[in-house]
Amino acid sequence: MRKKIVAANWKMNLNLEEGKSLVDGILAGLPALTETKQVVIAPPFVHLAQTAQQLQGKANITLAAQNCYSEASGAYTGEISASMVKSVGAGNVIIGHSERREYFKESDALLAKKTSQALENGLRVIFCCGEPLEIRDADTQNEFVEAQIKAGLFHLTAEELKNVVIAYEPIWAIGTGRTASSQQAQDMHAHIRNVVAAQYGKEVADDTSILYGGSCKPSNAAELFSCPDVDGGLIGGASLKADEFLGIINAMMSC
Repeated sequence: MRKKIVAANWKMNLNLEEGKSLVDGILAGLPALTETKQVVIAPPFVHLAQTAQQLQGKANITLAAQNCYSEASGAYTGEISASMVKSVGAGNVIIGHSERREYFKESDALLAKKTSQALENGLRVIFCCGEPLEIRDADTQNEFVEAQIKAGLFHLTAEELKNVVIAYEPIWAIGTGRTASSQQAQDMHAHIRNVVAAQYGKEVADDTSILYGGSCKPSNAAELFSCPDVDGGLIGGASLKADEFLGIINAMMSC
């Protein structure tokens, strides 16, 4: 049975004191999680050691980095390796977020290398994909997202893919005033699962968690998470307030 997951991506927000307070607030209201219903916290790098201590001994709530580099070590000033992420106590890393692709021009080839580095160091990868507005308006979103998945993940073995979670981000519906319906989310998630099944088989695809990353809030989380192929959410702005994030977690628990 595949996992339901709600992951908090803080992006470049919160200082150390604010981050500690937020995690304390989440932990204070956290329901009893299970092996099949999990929470991930992905703060900026400077928070990782502190947050790891806060989460120590907590069941089914784990830590993630927001990025890692494609090389194991070397003269790459300002970068963080997968082994460094692992050593600080994180068990997950986000790869290929739409902001990394757009602002930092991260290519599919680079993301494939990052994914391999993360997996080689024992990290679970949250691999992001999704289409911008012009692709959605041209009705070529399925082909676009399929190409991202093939380029970023299809060098992996079926065994390696077991440690990959896919997160679909409808970039056109984030901060644009347009919203993605639960049916649009379900349609893309089903397509992604079919793409994985065509390469790795139905059993692998059925075991792959696919998260929704498009302006998920407490008010729409239950509807989204009730879709058969939506296995949780990669949460941005709503993860920066404990009560809102807990509302989304509770929606996952009820599905």
